[in-house]
Amino acid sequence: MKSPPFEYVKVYQVEEALALLQTHGDDARILAGGQTLLATLNMRLSEPTLLIDIAGIDTLRGIEQVGDWLRIGAMTTHSEIEASALVAEHAPLLSAAVPHIAHRAIRNSGTWGGSIAYGDPAAEWPCCLVAMEGVITVQGPAGQRRVAASDFFLDLYTTDLQPDEIVVSAEVPIVSTGDWFAFDELSRRHGDYAVAGVAVAARFDGVVAQRVRLGFLGMGPIPLRAPRTEGLLSGKVLDETTIEIALLSLKGELNPLADLTHSSQTKNHLATVLTRRLLTAAHASRSALMA
Repeated sequence: MKSPPFEYVKVYQVEEALALLQTHGDDARILAGGQTLLATLNMRLSEPTLLIDIAGIDTLRGIEQVGDWLRIGAMTTHSEIEASALVAEHAPLLSAAVPHIAHRAIRNSGTWGGSIAYGDPAAEWPCCLVAMEGVITVQGPAGQRRVAASDFFLDLYTTDLQPDEIVVSAEVPIVSTGDWFAFDELSRRHGDYAVAGVAVAARFDGVVAQRVRLGFLGMGPIPLRAPRTEGLLSGKVLDETTIEIALLSLKGELNPLADLTHSSQTKNHLATVLTRRLLTAAHASRSALMA
């Protein structure tokens, strides 16, 4: 299918984009990397009369350390994050997750901010942001506001982003001594949407997990956390007994949505398998470090 007719405007300042959003309302859409929007246009799932291309806004690009946070501009591509030494040093969870994002051609064009704004519950960046307790900065006519990732994703493809706002950046806390991160997902083929995925962000004192954050993708209408299970892991050595107790909790805490090819029970099982792998790896890593 072909997309419906629309007008196209390329802007070079955030204020230009915001003015057009205010003028055209629901008839306008922001075009960033276009990896999602262009597909929905061609399938007639989206029919805006105006596309606002923000690729020319240089202030929305770049990766920088700001105090205890790593700030990534909305127009930074997945490939730029993948290649970033700053990300590898200060936010290794993102480095672990990015190879799972689709294929190279899509990572070259798709953007950090576009993925966040779309709020796909099967996408890697929202899951990582929730696990890392990141913060998303959006800008509208009244200025900028910061939203915790746990509050930003509201429902299926629904976020706290207002119609007259755009995502300008998102920040994650930089790693400190004792932090450990891992990411894994399962898909039918590499590059397909994940059936289930897990992000682990943990902080250790020796071999004791002071805190553990678990983020899940592909499980529900938004990226999910498992606070009850996280509580069982915190303050514990992640030995086999502790992990098995936590996994029993996780099976009851998660209630995955089935999809066209996988039942809720299958997704629950796969999420449990991934979590066991990553928690076991975390314990092995910390034990080896302390030996």
